[in-house]
Amino acid sequence: MARKYFIAGNWKMNKTAKQAAELAKGLVASVGAVDKVDVAICPTFTSLAAAGKEIAGSKIKLGAQNVYFEASGAFTGEISTEMLLEAGCTYVILGHSERREYFKESDEFINKKVCASINAGLKPILCVGETLAEREGNVTMDVVSRQTLLGLEGVCEVGIKSVVIAYEPVWAIGTGKTATPAMAQEVHAGIRAILAKKYGGEIASGVQILYGGSMKPDNAAELLAETDIDGGLIGGAALKVDSFAALINAAVAAK
Repeated sequence: MARKYFIAGNWKMNKTAKQAAELAKGLVASVGAVDKVDVAICPTFTSLAAAGKEIAGSKIKLGAQNVYFEASGAFTGEISTEMLLEAGCTYVILGHSERREYFKESDEFINKKVCASINAGLKPILCVGETLAEREGNVTMDVVSRQTLLGLEGVCEVGIKSVVIAYEPVWAIGTGKTATPAMAQEVHAGIRAILAKKYGGEIASGVQILYGGSMKPDNAAELLAETDIDGGLIGGAALKVDSFAALINAAVAAK
């Protein structure tokens, strides 16, 4: 099954609403008409409206960086799926390594958010990946398998078609280190094999699996050339028009 490349920008805790609007406007001017590659930007909650207004009518989709699994109620500081949909979101990032590390989110907690998102009509970008200690301990696939299977607990064959997986080797995020294309491909292929065992080969072949470990314009072509790497969940390089556009153009060229 043919899969489109997908370049998604995780802006993390960066950009005020005004700055987000400026960046989004620049991206629309540069790559807003690209349709050979799926593109999404994921600003902070307070910048969703401003960025969403700028990308309206373009090919760029809007995503959020988190969501809570309850529909409403006394959950101070949280945000619901309905709120994200009303803001124009298509995607939501879940299980990012920073959420797991700093906010102690468990696989079971993340799974509740994955299921709530799918049920609401949002497309989860489920992040999985190992720490440096886990890689050096040769348990990478054990960790990734656990995070993938527990994160997708209860997700049916229809639901998985809405899910994007992002493999993010934690040791390669913000450190300047990057897994070699062969290292990344090995894990991506392993994730697809896990999906194939759970859902069957045909469904697994249609799931986009992104690389989330410091993909940059100078290494994108090599990474995207690998069979099971379907794009990137981009951090720092997503915060500037030129570098994010370069990644999208690299994905277009890779097709």
